[in-house]
Amino acid sequence: MHRPPSTLPLSNPFYATRQDRVMLARERYFERGESPAGLVPEHVVQSWERCLGAHRDPGETISFDPVSKVRIATLLTHNRALLEAAQDPIAELEAVIAGSQARAVLTCSKGVVLMTSRPTAGDGPVLLSAARVGVNIAEDAIGTGAPGVATRIGEVCHVRGGEHFFRCMASLHCTAAPIRDARGRTVAMLDLSSEAGPFRFDAPAMAHLYATSIENRLLVGTAHLHLLLRFQVSRSMFHTPLEGLAAVDGDGHVCWFNGVGAQLLDRARRPEEGLAAEEVFGLSLRHLLALARHGEARPHCLPTGLTLWVQAHLDEREDVPAVREDRDAVPWEGPQEAGNGAAPADATAGRPQSLEAASRSAIEQAMAQCEGNISRAARLLGVSRGLLYRRLREWGLS
Repeated sequence: MHRPPSTLPLSNPFYATRQDRVMLARERYFERGESPAGLVPEHVVQSWERCLGAHRDPGETISFDPVSKVRIATLLTHNRALLEAAQDPIAELEAVIAGSQARAVLTCSKGVVLMTSRPTAGDGPVLLSAARVGVNIAEDAIGTGAPGVATRIGEVCHVRGGEHFFRCMASLHCTAAPIRDARGRTVAMLDLSSEAGPFRFDAPAMAHLYATSIENRLLVGTAHLHLLLRFQVSRSMFHTPLEGLAAVDGDGHVCWFNGVGAQLLDRARRPEEGLAAEEVFGLSLRHLLALARHGEARPHCLPTGLTLWVQAHLDEREDVPAVREDRDAVPWEGPQEAGNGAAPADATAGRPQSLEAASRSAIEQAMAQCEGNISRAARLLGVSRGLLYRRLREWGLS
């Protein structure tokens, strides 16, 4: 619904406060059918238009009935990894905002509440009804709100009081930040809501900070089959929301960057297929594996000329049993050892051995050393016999 800017005089020219501007915007938009441009954010106006397009009335009284118990159980099971990633950050956030009487709410991508912080003395009827697991707080259910709008625009969103479409929501102030998976898809929203009055701190920054913390934990949890890289200008930023993250597969290709990493390296979060880690970091797969064996972060000059601290980590679970053999065979050569501007030692060598090839080589060596005894070979490699049987069958070695 498009409305031209109003040329009529303002009903009250002394609209100095935000509340006055919002009231004027609602009067123009809902009563006069005029554009409230400049009085409320554009994403709020667009949400109002969508609500009107869905034949909703701002005067409606909305309910917050939760979805069925069966659907709640299904949602919690489906989002188990997300909930595990969010548990500690939300517990910490709850302590941080406790004195502000604000609530933290985690929703799935469809806007259904998955987790909340504990109720506060400042909770009013809206928060007491909405901040419950299983309640749908998406835009199509409760109209204009930070989680629903943030889902649409893909970035942090703040909705204040009367900016909510429904008048019954005017007591609520909320801000939400998206949480993305390794494919860059929005899988959740972290919302901060207050019914005790406007936030007295930078709520969008706080929501973004803790949403990033949850997102990083979620990404690290999905990297168990990949080589995980942490990088930043200072190693003191590692294991904080400010760290850059990247995952490298067994062929030495970058699978994803987190938001900070993508910005730091000027890359897409989901890079083009076949992007070599060596092209980005100036280190071959063999050298990255050696860095993982070394364990500690090292400063390294990237091909762009930017020097970052880089740390590599390889999950030692049974899915990747043999990489330790390959890592032990390759010494780490940092920028100091390689010399000023010198290429890595294997820069002219052939294509580095993939993780699968390294795994097969180590398994064959272990089987030979153990004279074909599956149990002994599994213990030597530190994996289960079931995994070893599967690998041998896959390679026709059984």
